[in-house]
Amino acid sequence: MNKLLPPLRSLRLRNFSAVICRSYLKRYATTSPAFDSDESREVEDFGTYDVILPEEPFVWGVSHITRRPVPSHIIRPKYAVQNDPSIDHEQQYEGDGRINLGSIDEKRVRAAATLAKNVRQYAGSLVQVRFINPGVTTNSIDAAIHNFIIAHEAYPSPLLYKGFPRSCCTSVNNVVSHGIPDDRPLEDGDIINIDVTIYLDGYHGDTSSTFLVGDVDEPGRDLVHITNTALEAGINACGPGRPFNGIGRAIHEIVRNTCHSVCPAFAGHGIGTVFHRPPWIYHTRKSTFLNEEPGVMLPGHCFTIEPSLVQGSNPSVWIFPDGWTASTENCARSAQAEHMILITETGIDVLTR
Repeated sequence: MNKLLPPLRSLRLRNFSAVICRSYLKRYATTSPAFDSDESREVEDFGTYDVILPEEPFVWGVSHITRRPVPSHIIRPKYAVQNDPSIDHEQQYEGDGRINLGSIDEKRVRAAATLAKNVRQYAGSLVQVRFINPGVTTNSIDAAIHNFIIAHEAYPSPLLYKGFPRSCCTSVNNVVSHGIPDDRPLEDGDIINIDVTIYLDGYHGDTSSTFLVGDVDEPGRDLVHITNTALEAGINACGPGRPFNGIGRAIHEIVRNTCHSVCPAFAGHGIGTVFHRPPWIYHTRKSTFLNEEPGVMLPGHCFTIEPSLVQGSNPSVWIFPDGWTASTENCARSAQAEHMILITETGIDVLTR
């Protein structure tokens, strides 16, 4: 689960009517004579898929969503114990967050990452179940993931984090990040990012992948492929003594000659006993968007790389009335991929591989 950067926290329904109009344009561009050819051609380039919009009438916030119960014996992160969404959890960290290599701390963070990887793989199998049971929804996927996590004596980290009401994030098609699982059935041609984070023995494990649902068109498949390639480029930029902002430069080199762009609204983050903390991992290069994360990677640094790529050249996002779901402004599709990285004395380990 990535970090929403400050400028987007206050963005809610800016240009809402324009977003609605563009979304309907996307749905009908190939059949309706009401749009001029230039506007229609721009939309058609994004492919064929269902646009995700907030249900009407709008419901503000998430207080109406019932949280799934967690057995009392399972260890919870502090924010879930306090259950106070007003707490600024990012400020509850000390030191540089480095893991003491060779210690029980390293063993625990590796165990948390391994369980997160297993949950991600399980989530992918749930997407494929759609072909057996066409009624599979993101809500049913969330319920299954929730049960899988607590069955392994862990806590689903997104649940109650700043008030988030579900146990994972499910972002479909034009939703970039922080999609809240709901009762919409998955449809043939969807792409869905499932972002899972677990809390096990005092440590978080965080990973995500974008899955193809059925027969996805070529632009959608290409978007997911380039996103995975960008993640690998970011990983290859890691190592002891290498600069954090080199990750964004490496991702930029992969994306710059494609018809995609990197969404600068979300960042990777340090992770361990705290969900989100420095170092912040920006996925853009310094000269394009602000990427001034200082310092170099040192043994024991543990962080996520999780680029979100968007079709076209406009990576701007807006937030649904629920206060969480981030969609592209022009309803272009987005894909994301995420791994946890641990810097060792001699190189790196991708903990969620």
